[in-house]
Amino acid sequence: MSTHHDHDHDHHDHKHPTQPDVDGPLTYHQRLEIAVRELLIEKGIVTADEVRRAIEAMDARTPAQGARIVAHAWADPAYKKKLLTEPREASLELGVDPGVTKLVVVENTDKVHNLVVCTLCSCYPRSILGLPPDWYKSRAYRSRAVREPRKVMSEFGLEIPDDIAVRVHDSTADMRYLVLPKRPKGTEGWSEEKLAAIVTRDTMIGIAEARIP
Repeated sequence: MSTHHDHDHDHHDHKHPTQPDVDGPLTYHQRLEIAVRELLIEKGIVTADEVRRAIEAMDARTPAQGARIVAHAWADPAYKKKLLTEPREASLELGVDPGVTKLVVVENTDKVHNLVVCTLCSCYPRSILGLPPDWYKSRAYRSRAVREPRKVMSEFGLEIPDDIAVRVHDSTADMRYLVLPKRPKGTEGWSEEKLAAIVTRDTMIGIAEARIP
């Protein structure tokens, strides 16, 4: 029986400041972003409307895009193989742009369960899942997911048997992780639309498992 968990975060350098835990004065990078944005608008390189529409497009992204990718991978073994080896190309194949950062897809199996965190900030595959939940950005989750992942998952209602290894993947400024959850038994013959309906944001973070309602 295995009770270990692997910490992939040790292999990546974070290139961004830590996530503030409380609201406060604007940070250096926030002030820099405002100054650069205003300068670009003043110079006529972009317009305020273009900036607004870009922000709206990002805010419109939801976990439904990731669910569609997962459902297609469950239904098509060839696509699943491509998703695990060439996740960017596989995402684009379904019309989902994963963004400029590297995307890594990790698969949950009968022997391994994957959990995603960003220990120093809130790096997250927003292009696929939309905005991260508040708990993902919290200091408690960012610190405890690495030290005691099984306990954290149990607090979310997910109990992982001791004979299944837990691997914690630490996102960085240059890399985002997406969990490919296990397909529930009893979903054979389901349409991709029906499969996508049981794929939630939390299953693609690894804090929950896909289940038949």
